[in-house]
Amino acid sequence: MGQTLLFPDPKPLDQRLGKKFFRRAPRRPGVYLMKDASDKVLYVGKAKDLKQRLNNYRLANPDRMPHRHLRMVREVARIEFELCPSEAAALKREAKLLRSIKPRYNRAGVWPGKTKFVVWRLKERQLQLGVVETPEPGWRRFGPLNGSAHGLYHSLARLLWLAVNPGRAGTELPLGWIQSNLPPCITIDCRGAADETAAALASFFWQSPDVFLLWLGSRFSDCAHPFERSVIELEMGTLREYATKHRSAPAASRQLALL
Repeated sequence: MGQTLLFPDPKPLDQRLGKKFFRRAPRRPGVYLMKDASDKVLYVGKAKDLKQRLNNYRLANPDRMPHRHLRMVREVARIEFELCPSEAAALKREAKLLRSIKPRYNRAGVWPGKTKFVVWRLKERQLQLGVVETPEPGWRRFGPLNGSAHGLYHSLARLLWLAVNPGRAGTELPLGWIQSNLPPCITIDCRGAADETAAALASFFWQSPDVFLLWLGSRFSDCAHPFERSVIELEMGTLREYATKHRSAPAASRQLALL
């Protein structure tokens, strides 16, 4: 049997907005803007189900609600909705509002993260590959990208190293690579396959990702160990997912260039 509270949890939003407000809240995707008495936006959030999300703010329980939100609900005087056709649309709308309004009680998403470029160049028999904020002259680049840049860079580095080192196991990757502890720029000795490797990499970004994936598959065709094949397939799955996500992006927005 649960212990009876001596004093019930306060419900400051019920007192100010009324219980009817929460009963009538739509079960629709959208964004909500919490405002104070001077109509200043305190917080912006998104939800797949606005009614369910807003009900989470009704009980100001100090053991369940972050202190930042406890302070916020004491200041909220009204809540406005913007309905969206889907949760994805609500997420996009929330991001736009956060960056334009910068509400006091929001943290994540208020300031855009730094964009990154995946860069590479061929130097004799060596492929240099990296992820940087500002590409230098002489490097091919792809971007700008968001937080996905590092994951893409790590998968490319591991797969390319294995592709030009046939017969080597994943456990023989350079120190830290398996744990994604890579430096911002790495060098891979491609030996006699330098031009082929660079051309395949360029096709991934500039022509058809499928050409690059087929080239990788041909390099790993002799890999018989089940564990090694599963690791390689996992990394290639990362590249397929990225390629599928960005396949329809306009070429102009990707800023592909030789600097």
